[in-house]
Amino acid sequence: MTTLGSGLKGHVVRLGRPRKATYGVLIVFVLGSLFPFYWSFLVASRDDGMLTERVPPFLPGGNFFANASRVFDTVPFWRALANSLIVSGTVTLTTVLFSSLAGFAFAKLRFRGSRGLFVFIVVTLAVPTQLGIIPLFIAMSKLGWAGGLQSVIVPNLVTAFGVFWMRQYTVDALPYELVEAARVDGCSMFRTFWSVCLPAVRPAAAILAMFTFMTSWNDFLWPLVVLDPGNPTVQLALDKLQSGYYVDYSLVLAGTTVATIPILIVFLLLGRQIVAGIMQGAVKG
Repeated sequence: MTTLGSGLKGHVVRLGRPRKATYGVLIVFVLGSLFPFYWSFLVASRDDGMLTERVPPFLPGGNFFANASRVFDTVPFWRALANSLIVSGTVTLTTVLFSSLAGFAFAKLRFRGSRGLFVFIVVTLAVPTQLGIIPLFIAMSKLGWAGGLQSVIVPNLVTAFGVFWMRQYTVDALPYELVEAARVDGCSMFRTFWSVCLPAVRPAAAILAMFTFMTSWNDFLWPLVVLDPGNPTVQLALDKLQSGYYVDYSLVLAGTTVATIPILIVFLLLGRQIVAGIMQGAVKG
């Protein structure tokens, strides 16, 4: 039994061990979350006739690597993976950096028009992305970027949500005293950001990096509009696998399973920071 002071006199919060029902509910949610990925791998490891069986098997077969090999032979999947890694990696790094810089400026620096500018950034979240596709495509064509990866990377170098997220986190995570102490020690504004602000907001930056990478990796509409057919991203390559009259689901889900692996790797790499951010918010105050 753990006793925690609640901050109010005469009030004590007693926390006991979680009950078996709690673990049961958590296990059900975990299994429910993992089942779609397992089903994709199950179909990808067998031939397409599995879906016509009255009682489908629940154990993987031995055709996964053969089906994955067919994916790379059917579409330029290696090129698609490389393009998605370049686009998603670059967009993630720039979004985290620029959003952290902007969040630091809006949260801890005083300058004329900061409130109005921040409100304007937040308002842009209400504008549907589809409204900007035509003018953005015209701009990319005028610059000569249409068809290349820069046309997918440059418009997504920073996001309004990223600025909003980092600003809200920086307000509470970074005390003014630390910023003032750094300035007294002779740090420049950028050095203050790099050495004081960035370590303080690292959990929020990790969460933003995770969601940005997933969003960029799964983006379909804008790459479909602006990229050449011979220079696809992963989502466009997966779309080509099911563009024929007959859809081989074992082939499609083999490609889907391979395309999911980078996201799982990124989640495992950033998972510790995500958990640290959740725990820091849970014990704040």
